[in-house]
Amino acid sequence: MSYLETTKNVYKEAAENPQVGLCCTTTPVWQLPGLSIPKKMLAMNYGCGSTVNTRDLVNNPTVLYVGVGGGMELLQFAYFSRQTGGVTGVDIIDEMLKACKENIVEAEKQNPWFRAEFVKLVKGDALHLPINDNSIDIAAQNCLFNIFKQDDLKKALQEMYRVLKPNGRLVLSDPTCEQYIPEHLREDDHLRALCLSGSLPLKDYVEMITNVGFGTVEIRAKRPYRILDTINYNIDELIFIESVEVCAIKDPMPSDGPCVFTGKAAIYYGTDEYFDDKKGHLLLPNQPLAICDKTAGALKALNRTDIFISQSTFFYDGGGCC
Repeated sequence: MSYLETTKNVYKEAAENPQVGLCCTTTPVWQLPGLSIPKKMLAMNYGCGSTVNTRDLVNNPTVLYVGVGGGMELLQFAYFSRQTGGVTGVDIIDEMLKACKENIVEAEKQNPWFRAEFVKLVKGDALHLPINDNSIDIAAQNCLFNIFKQDDLKKALQEMYRVLKPNGRLVLSDPTCEQYIPEHLREDDHLRALCLSGSLPLKDYVEMITNVGFGTVEIRAKRPYRILDTINYNIDELIFIESVEVCAIKDPMPSDGPCVFTGKAAIYYGTDEYFDDKKGHLLLPNQPLAICDKTAGALKALNRTDIFISQSTFFYDGGGCC
């Protein structure tokens, strides 16, 4: 049995018998005016963060969500779009699509503003999306892509890139791990399906994203997720796993490489009215400017004594350079 078949079986069971916290951390759920989330939908929240961000959801975007789970994020996206077929959910597992559809019908009963037709459910594979090229404004997945082995992860990212419109956004939430995960865990198909042993270091994860062509990557949040311990996992030391929320933008790739924002800022504290690096970055005295890692490196290379570059906070919410 392949690791993908194991994954299907795990989530077939999770669709038929909801399991709170099956594979992922239970994160706080948005409390939005007039939004009621059905109990079963909430129990099937098999995600490790959130892919719903208000600053992405302007001008009535078309939304694609891959790996529907119980439908909670589909409902949250629909809260902002409120248009027939505005949100498309794709999943390969019949039982998950059936459970999600039932939850969507219940959500319609609980939310006067919501109509089930706002969400379109489609059977399909993340590696071969049944979606037209350049047709989606916002594509999202939550705690799915970390399950894929490297070649399949590349295919899944290429598919998301293909279906996005120019300047469209891919929003992801996945576990990451900076420590070495032993091969016997990486090759354990069940642990991989539970979103544990497939975690990549953040640098490698971002590199996979930029290698398929995304010109801008934003690290929006990073938080503790899970521990693989020495008692249950046959390892010599604790392995700490974090979850990360990332937005990748289908911008043209800059000639000097992608812009990756990890929450760094530059602060100019010199005596001049401003500092201009002649590359599009204007630093006003004592006004923090969010900068990508590439710009941070270039400013550091100037060896100036009047510019401070902060460490990565792994939180970026827009603005700044580039």
